[in-house]
Amino acid sequence: MSEIMWRRLIYHPEVNYALRQTLVLCLPVAVGMLLGHLQQGLLFSLVPACCNIAGLDTPHKRFFKRLIVGGALFAFSSFCVQSLLEHSVPLPLMMFGMALLLGVTAEISALHARLLPAALIAAIFTLSLAGNMPPQQPMLLYICGTLWYGLFNWFWFWLWKEQPLRESLSLLYRQLADYCEAKYSLLTQHTDPESALPPLLTRQQKVVDMISVCYQQLHMLSTSRQQGYQRLLRAFQVALDLQEHISVSLHQPEEVQKLVEQSHAEAVIRWNAQTISARLRVLADDILYHRYPRRFTMDKPIGALEKIARQHPDNPVGQFCHYHFSRIARVLRTQRPLYRRDLMADRERRLPLIPALRSYLSLKSAALRNASRTGLMLATASLLGAALQLPKPYWILMTVMFVTQNGYSATRVRILHRAGGTMAGLLIAGATLHFHVPQSYTLSAMLLITLVSYLIIRKNYGWATIGFTVTAVYTLQLLSLNGEELLLPRLMDTLIGCLIAFGGTVWLWPQWQSGLLRQNAHDALETDQDAIRLILSNDPQPEPLAYQRMRVNQAHNALYNSLNQAMQEPGFNNHYLADMKLWVTHSQFIVEHINAMTTLAREHEMLTPDLAQRYLQSCEIALQRCQQRLEYDGPGETHDANILEAEEQPPSGPLSTMEQHLRRILGHLNTMHTISSVAWRQRPHHGSWLNRRLRRRTSESRD
Repeated sequence: MSEIMWRRLIYHPEVNYALRQTLVLCLPVAVGMLLGHLQQGLLFSLVPACCNIAGLDTPHKRFFKRLIVGGALFAFSSFCVQSLLEHSVPLPLMMFGMALLLGVTAEISALHARLLPAALIAAIFTLSLAGNMPPQQPMLLYICGTLWYGLFNWFWFWLWKEQPLRESLSLLYRQLADYCEAKYSLLTQHTDPESALPPLLTRQQKVVDMISVCYQQLHMLSTSRQQGYQRLLRAFQVALDLQEHISVSLHQPEEVQKLVEQSHAEAVIRWNAQTISARLRVLADDILYHRYPRRFTMDKPIGALEKIARQHPDNPVGQFCHYHFSRIARVLRTQRPLYRRDLMADRERRLPLIPALRSYLSLKSAALRNASRTGLMLATASLLGAALQLPKPYWILMTVMFVTQNGYSATRVRILHRAGGTMAGLLIAGATLHFHVPQSYTLSAMLLITLVSYLIIRKNYGWATIGFTVTAVYTLQLLSLNGEELLLPRLMDTLIGCLIAFGGTVWLWPQWQSGLLRQNAHDALETDQDAIRLILSNDPQPEPLAYQRMRVNQAHNALYNSLNQAMQEPGFNNHYLADMKLWVTHSQFIVEHINAMTTLAREHEMLTPDLAQRYLQSCEIALQRCQQRLEYDGPGETHDANILEAEEQPPSGPLSTMEQHLRRILGHLNTMHTISSVAWRQRPHHGSWLNRRLRRRTSESRD
């Protein structure tokens, strides 16, 4: 029993993360205190904040190379700040120029993009230290601090080998369990897409997000020669099979209702779904806590479902559920994927520095816009600090960097949590500073607060900010013995920084998701078209099918995410977004049909070449009509000579399972075209919506 409790404690994601972050922060402080240099130890603990934001704790096959690049950038930022201060360069110009200079990192890769805010925070820390120590000491502090951070994390990941990937896989299995249970537990309540589909879409989105995270981790790790990672690779392939079969849909609510009325199918399907969900949660714990899975079988639930399918041969719902649940049961029983995939075929390509710089210097570069926005916000904060007669407005600058996120919604939530947490933390720190607690007790309390804050930071950022604010005030107290005098100024600086970040997100080249909806919808249709072409080809191969299926899911996921964020943005058009919500609902049904057809094509349930060609032509016409409706800037029907106006009617007669899915895809596409025609009249009349044509991104993404 003690071993089980120990495993659950030490391998728990929040506990493992909190221990790692607390130790890497507090060990330098402990060593400094033992050597009689507590202030140097406290300063040394500032460097991990930069390393965390830069993602230097991400397990990577180029771990030490990234560490060297990160440490060099931090030292370079520190050198630039001190050199420019010596030459009396204005602080606003300095911060704007550094943001533009470092912004090129975002063109190289998404992981490199995290170096921009980290290097800027290193520059802001140097600004607060300049004049209080020799010029070379901050640079040496960053180099040694990054080296310590990297060596500690390397040792930690060596000690807890595979743990980051295990955490992601465990969460993926839990999301699959929740999605399966929600989708099949109450069949009769899922007849109305308006009320039933949004919660399912949210769960499906979480599943696809976790699959993307696992893909990224596998690409960043050297997993080919390590036996432990091979087992996790197999578990990930099993999860892909499970997602493929769980997320399918026949979408025949009237047939579902008929089968439920004629038999006890709802109870049997719920029994199967709950059995699968329970097993997935057990597997999630087994992966996370390093346990071998026990034997599993669900012959009785599958047998009951097969009996219903035999008793109602004319109803496709029974056969459909039996087909997919039996394959899910086989995967869970054998713990082996239905077929092997080459997961490393789609490796992330990084741009070399010179091509990245050339791309960065274009006015269309998103990285340049982001760097300019960040630089202008920092310049504004510097000007405001000068207006308030602050010689070093480093707290305002740090607040701007900490609360600024990629989108409006994320920034708004972070600002609320940061402002509220800082206010509460300053009140607590101000009240406790009056007690004049001995230094040893103060440091012990700071250690405990840091551990608790990291335990809850992933789910409760606001509460964690309270703890970090308390430790920051006490750090200033230990460094300069004037922490109590800085309480009110730091609160005002935090509020000013939050206001600047909010204004920059709203007014400086905002990436409104409502404006990106049209492009994301076009991209989703493009991936759907590629998938249908592969499925209806003469000889569909499993690996291209699997890769394209995931592209379809991810493209729809991006569309749904844009819709959710757009509905939280200020000034959006209610009527337009309501219509687009219905459009996205039908797009989700197409994704589920493509998931089902992928399994059929892989098992060689094919149409005749002539029939496949006729269905492919019908689907392509319908898809192109929808794309044209998204592109054409004008009311009413479209008129483009390059797009066929009339859709050829697909053949009639007895339908196979593949044909049923294709027929329903055609029906959804026709409905989506009608919705687009109606929604276009409600479109916004500003910004990117004034462009007549969409930007072509498909060729860029393939390159």
